[in-house]
Amino acid sequence: MPTRLIHRFLQCLLIAFCVVVTVLATDLRAADDLRTMVNALGGGSFQENQKQVEALAKTGDPKIVPALEALSEGDLYQRKSDGMVFIVKPAGSNFKLVDALTGDAAGEEAKAALEKVKVNNGLRRVIRAALGGLTLMSPDAGVRLQAAQTILRTPSADSLEGLDAALAGETDSAVKAVLEKARAASVLVSDRPVEEKKAAIATVVQTGGRDSLSLLSGALSSADESLRPDIETGIQQIEDQLALWAAGQNIWYGLSLGSVLLLAAIGLAITFGVMGIINMAHGEMVMLGAYTTFVVQEIIRNSYPDAFAWSLAIALPLAFLVTGAVGLVMERGIIRFLYGRPLETLLATWGVSLILQQAVRSIFGPTNQEVGNPSWMSGAFELGGLTVTWNRLWIIVFSLAVFAFLLFLLKKTPMGLQMRAVTQNRRMASSMGIRTPWVDALTFALGSGIAGIAGVALSQIDNVSPNLGQGYIIDSFMVVVFGGVGNLWGTLVGAFTLGILNKFLEPYAGAVLGKILVLVLIILFIQKRPRGLFALKGRAVEA
Repeated sequence: MPTRLIHRFLQCLLIAFCVVVTVLATDLRAADDLRTMVNALGGGSFQENQKQVEALAKTGDPKIVPALEALSEGDLYQRKSDGMVFIVKPAGSNFKLVDALTGDAAGEEAKAALEKVKVNNGLRRVIRAALGGLTLMSPDAGVRLQAAQTILRTPSADSLEGLDAALAGETDSAVKAVLEKARAASVLVSDRPVEEKKAAIATVVQTGGRDSLSLLSGALSSADESLRPDIETGIQQIEDQLALWAAGQNIWYGLSLGSVLLLAAIGLAITFGVMGIINMAHGEMVMLGAYTTFVVQEIIRNSYPDAFAWSLAIALPLAFLVTGAVGLVMERGIIRFLYGRPLETLLATWGVSLILQQAVRSIFGPTNQEVGNPSWMSGAFELGGLTVTWNRLWIIVFSLAVFAFLLFLLKKTPMGLQMRAVTQNRRMASSMGIRTPWVDALTFALGSGIAGIAGVALSQIDNVSPNLGQGYIIDSFMVVVFGGVGNLWGTLVGAFTLGILNKFLEPYAGAVLGKILVLVLIILFIQKRPRGLFALKGRAVEA
């Protein structure tokens, strides 16, 4: 009995040995065949190498990916002595050899002993398509997505088999969407039946976007007559969709510009509304806020680099304090002596703006300063057909938060009550015991501080230079006058209205002429409503 068991064990062991040997022999033959195919790339013409690359791609073996990538980049060489093909890396006067299939080091050779496998644009296109098909089954979703996008850019009937296999096992929705579009594009350039091509056109139309429009436009010239109506209808549908998304993108750009104008103008709305001061140095308060951000980031970069993500949170209160203090000194030292004399006030604040600009030039230099975006404000994302950048989105949120804070301050605090009283009737407020000079001083400091934190936000989207504020002062006055002097809701509506109007006029009239048209429209509007969109009620007319 034990002898029989030993015989059976030996038989099983022999069978297993035979299976292993057979598998190894098969793998070795496959590896030899693959190496022969790779070596055949050396010395062939461009057309021959294109066919060879297509043959390699049909093997589906991912081992050939490094060789094809090296061929595309011009790093694939053939050794003259034996015809072997290697991936090479410079090593002084020689080349380091890397096995094209295994990636193992294979020694060094003199440059004269090797001949470059030449590549042209046509061969590169074939290689891109082949690499796309080979990486469709990668376990990495990012690699699969890149492969699908490669096939989408260079559709081919040869890719259909690999695409069908990839679609059957794909679980990632984003990758699957691109695979479906790539398959549809490949069907359109194949000899598949008309009905299947019509289904592919429907898939492309459903996907939408400029890539789909380009794909259908390219297919129209060589399409069968029976497919032309479907393609033309699809092109029209996509163009209509793109027109709607373009309008939406303009609205988004307008909201973005409006939030910038709101930040720049909201402090001016307070000082101009309460005090009637035409502060030509308001733009320089914005500039000082931006330079405060620059200084904070420089200190963090040099001393606490790990805290860079918090740089804006640190800069906000500091910018408010710095510019608020400058505004308080301006009001106590200059402006309070010029109340009731608007021309002198305008000239005095303009002079202060020139002094501040020159001071910044002397300290920081006349060139732009680098202010970085924290990671949470960098990049963009797609929302349907819209491209939304994170920095613009956060600035919109920030501008609305500042607006809400000022609204709370004016409506729910004693300081806000006094400010509103002085705005509506200065003489009556003074007779009721309100110290109007200090209300003026604190109001001017508050408006300047708000301009400073506006500078923190603007430093993320504009050049930080001594002239930063000059680009916003005129627009800020237009927003305040259009919305209604001293009215925060008017400033909000005015800023977003002018922002959206600007962005809709720019494509037709250009940026400069668009601003001129907006200015003309505001002048015509003020002729009809001299006190703006939302005029304050009960305000005393002061001599």
